Amino acid sequence: MKRNDIKSKTVKLMLTVFMLLMGIIFLLPFIWMISASLKPELEVFAYPIQWIPSEWRWSNYVEVWSGDFPLYYWNSIKVTVMTTLISTTVSTLAAYGFSKIHFKGRHLIFILVLATFMIPAQAILVPQFMLYMYLDLFDTHLGLILLNSFSVLGTFMLRQFFMGIHDDYIASAKIDGAGHLTIFRKVAVPLVLPAISTYAILRFIWTWNDYQGPLIFLRSDHLSTVQIGISRFTSMSGEYYSLIMAGTVSAILPLLIIFFFGQKYVIEGIAMGGVKG
Repeated sequence: MKRNDIKSKTVKLMLTVFMLLMGIIFLLPFIWMISASLKPELEVFAYPIQWIPSEWRWSNYVEVWSGDFPLYYWNSIKVTVMTTLISTTVSTLAAYGFSKIHFKGRHLIFILVLATFMIPAQAILVPQFMLYMYLDLFDTHLGLILLNSFSVLGTFMLRQFFMGIHDDYIASAKIDGAGHLTIFRKVAVPLVLPAISTYAILRFIWTWNDYQGPLIFLRSDHLSTVQIGISRFTSMSGEYYSLIMAGTVSAILPLLIIFFFGQKYVIEGIAMGGVKG
């Protein structure tokens, strides 16, 4: 074996070991959180850390779910799923329009849309609040859904992938008599499905983790999402960290499920972007 080959394999092995160690380090807080959620309260901050509980307290989860937590959970699922569906649909349609439909002023309109992305979300909270009050959307799930249903980032990201579709595909479909709606459904979307799925997963995660929107635009307790629910639960159970960790683990469970089943599309979407670049 050549010396260069040995050196290359040694470097790869060292990088692999380093990345493995970094992965373990990043996972440690998550593992501690799961461990703490199943411990008696007195063992949560025991030193040295006792990773495996001496007594498995599944009752921590029962206590968390016996209150209003299921209602908060359902509210988050409803708002997140509806927001993801609407946002993905709108962003996909807008991205296709800006990339494959030629009309006067297309680039100017797209630049104006991108310009809105430079405005911090906090800078428009007061106008949004006043508008929601005027439209009677304040303290409603519909208002919260509409708040995140239109994404400049999603439109921009998906437009880049639609731009990667060669115009010959569109021209061939037009020769066969297909209109833009048919081309969109049967030609364009299947070709960029991994990118659309990637954005949908990201939109789901962003919406599920959103704390600012529900905090400002919701007032009724029965409309609160899981993020607000955990905050209230923490204020009421501030000294019971085992219960707080049980609620937190429950809150991130949908994100783990979504990413577990959708990681294939995320990897394909990243690969598509890498090949295009």
